[in-house]
Amino acid sequence: MHPPRRGGTTFRSLREHRNYRLYFGGQIVSYSGTYVQDTALPWLVLQLTQSPFQVGLLVLCRFAPFPLLGLFTGALADRVDNRRLLIVTQTISMAVAASLAALVFTGTARPVVVFALAAISGTAAAFDSPARQSLTYELVGRDELPNAIALNASFLNTGRVVGPALGGVFIAAFGIGWCFVLNAGSFVAVLAGLLLMRSAELVRRDKSAEAEAGAVRLIGEAFRYLRGSVELQLIMVMGAVFGLFGFTALRTLLSVVASRTLHRGAETFGVLFASYGAGALAGALLIATLGRATWRGLFAGALGYSVAMLVLAPTHLVALAVALVFVEGVCWAVWSSQAQTLVQLAAPDRLRGRAVGLCTYGVTAAAPLGGLLAGWLAGVGGTFLALTTCGAAGLTATSIAAIVRRRALSAPLPTEPALAVSVID
Repeated sequence: MHPPRRGGTTFRSLREHRNYRLYFGGQIVSYSGTYVQDTALPWLVLQLTQSPFQVGLLVLCRFAPFPLLGLFTGALADRVDNRRLLIVTQTISMAVAASLAALVFTGTARPVVVFALAAISGTAAAFDSPARQSLTYELVGRDELPNAIALNASFLNTGRVVGPALGGVFIAAFGIGWCFVLNAGSFVAVLAGLLLMRSAELVRRDKSAEAEAGAVRLIGEAFRYLRGSVELQLIMVMGAVFGLFGFTALRTLLSVVASRTLHRGAETFGVLFASYGAGALAGALLIATLGRATWRGLFAGALGYSVAMLVLAPTHLVALAVALVFVEGVCWAVWSSQAQTLVQLAAPDRLRGRAVGLCTYGVTAAAPLGGLLAGWLAGVGGTFLALTTCGAAGLTATSIAAIVRRRALSAPLPTEPALAVSVID
């Protein structure tokens, strides 16, 4: 264990922890491959169906496992070896990518099969997400957790830069199939990193009590924790709103913006997706440098994301659209890293995986409907209607959440310290 430190460098966790370096290196390669695939999939479905609604259906299949399994997977993260669980989920994701490549190269890709593979990938991701976030604590410990979470966002968002750029080039130059080949190969790096970690250096805790408890009991304990924390409730509700009207909506709409609004091809789609990732990377590095989580930062990220969507709605200029999507990326990275850090630092050790699961559940439970809603709105009134609706919803939710939290701060403190989410201003 390292003593608490103030300030520090942006890359402190990488310097101090060998296991985290292995994890970071593997994930930065893997996420780049993942976003190559995420660039190719909606373009493939749009080519097969010529329907924005079908692109929304793809997002539904990809994210539907999260609300179905999210609470259970958070409890599982508190019971099992998270490193071993990640090895399983990453192997499944590699197999999905290889299967998509085979379908495209053999000319047998059909929407229903693509949707089924997207659902399998989403199931693996539902188990992967809370395990990955809980493993971060085991890799670096409590003192450096804010820095490591922000760096986690940086490799995720590096993938959002590199992946879409590569995806756009590969689609135009070599064909969609090679995007899936590249993604399948990228999982070798993350699997190697997980296998090479030194178990003795992980910050472990005794999970025997959780292992003996049933899943229902563990989930019930998590909901009792949720009832005692107004601020965790706010993060969960805001996550639900942005899951419905924010992140997944934008993922659905970017391909439609590129093809229908800007009248461009896969290269422009790749640039838009990469611009979002570049902004998210910049936001993540900013938070890593600051090294702390604040509610002001969380609200600023949510507000900026919503306003940028409203400004993007009437835009028909490629350069302006790229700039606004960059702002969206910055704001999403700020909001998500602040939310995750506030929850992880506040939660008791025994509840950390379940608290993180509840935090992400708000986003992921709404995500499947968010993709469908965005696709339907774009089909009815174009991207202007879809983006305006989503931006207005995010702006309203952020304003209400800020008012509720201000009132909560003026109320008496809870009598049960373990149920209170710490306030960092």
